[in-house]
Amino acid sequence: MKIALLISLVVSTSAFATKDVIYGEDNRVDVYASKDSALVELSRSTAAMVPVSGLKTKGAESVVTGKTLISRGICESERFAKQISGANCSGFLLGEDTLVTAGHCIKDMTDCSKYRWVFDYKVDSEDQGEVTVPTTSVYTCTKIVARQLNQMNGDDYAVVKLDRKVSDRRVLAFRKSGKLKVGEGVVVIGHPTGLPTKIADNASVRSLSGKYFVANLDTYGGNSGSAVFNAKTGEVEGILVRGENDYNMAGSCKVSNKCEANKCRGEDVTYITGVEGLKSL
Repeated sequence: MKIALLISLVVSTSAFATKDVIYGEDNRVDVYASKDSALVELSRSTAAMVPVSGLKTKGAESVVTGKTLISRGICESERFAKQISGANCSGFLLGEDTLVTAGHCIKDMTDCSKYRWVFDYKVDSEDQGEVTVPTTSVYTCTKIVARQLNQMNGDDYAVVKLDRKVSDRRVLAFRKSGKLKVGEGVVVIGHPTGLPTKIADNASVRSLSGKYFVANLDTYGGNSGSAVFNAKTGEVEGILVRGENDYNMAGSCKVSNKCEANKCRGEDVTYITGVEGLKSL
């Protein structure tokens, strides 16, 4: 979620308005490679924000297209380098037709018309290129229910209505009161650098702030809007919105920025309890 770097890496869009990084071990895994069936089930209720221009619908199937990370200037030695970078942001299902993302991802109805929300954007092998999903997994944003993007206090979220109910996957449970504690385990599911769905666990909360908490989550641009789950309860605790720098130059290409687990600035997560428009869910 780099302001300048990821805009140049992925697409020229304001969706990438923040920064992220790898802390300690790189805990990102593809859905097919995850050994945690509960996290795999949660991943089904997460979606990618894909430009209309990057989606080719052929009857019952839709193909998500995009350049690989290598073609976007990422070093071939990087994990997932041969996978496509087709998403701009991430989101997740908190109502039958209600999706939550970051406020900097969806600013107005123009953004709603330029993008589609795609569930099942995932691969079956590490080097898979294009991703095909059922056309029934593709949705349009029809209304912005609530939105905040406040640089003063760090508040950052958007709640949108989809064009129809999502009936083939679960609505995620989310915290409705109280706060998690420093040291508690958290998991993020979304689309780092626009990649197909990645699950990243083994992270923990570093600190609590007014509108957000900080954790050492392994996230990149494209993770903006990702659901951050409580590792024990499986409930959504917040929305990934910003963090540390993603990539550093290594000769003629870029490599992931890496920090010790307790170093660098950490990743900011908007509290789900502070998001308006969810009281009726």
